[in-house]
Amino acid sequence: MAISQKLKDLLDEHGVEYEVEKHRELFTAQEVAASEHITGYEFAKVVILKADGKFIMAVVPAPYDVSIDKIKALGYKKVEIASEEDFKDLFSECDTGAMPPFGNLYDIPFYVDEFFKKEEEIVFNSGTHTETVKIKREDYERLVGGDVYSDISMPSRK
Repeated sequence: MAISQKLKDLLDEHGVEYEVEKHRELFTAQEVAASEHITGYEFAKVVILKADGKFIMAVVPAPYDVSIDKIKALGYKKVEIASEEDFKDLFSECDTGAMPPFGNLYDIPFYVDEFFKKEEEIVFNSGTHTETVKIKREDYERLVGGDVYSDISMPSRK
């Protein structure tokens, strides 16, 4: 599987310069970051949550976890991490668990950790477990529209 067609179309339609890097099949954000020789803080990990019965996307740096309490503070009452089985049909053109950090491509609400405001570039899964995409943070912000940043993460306890 190659870069998600929805993602490619979005990047191309908006004239965004991007780099696609191939790597061996990897499943964790930290492994992907290490294989790309970047810090985990530059890698955008996507976590799908069920919040009040609907799916939402949280985008956090690889070494961080989503804070359920911080997501609740955004106005949700019941929040839990969704299983891959729960959300696999939402991202049918992507390998399960390798979706890019664009909730707007999939019509689901999403929040991006404010940590990324500090980064010049953002690296993320292309829709596969064997490729990443790197773009400038300013381009990412332009593509996702509005202020999607929130304090939604905490350092991983793993």
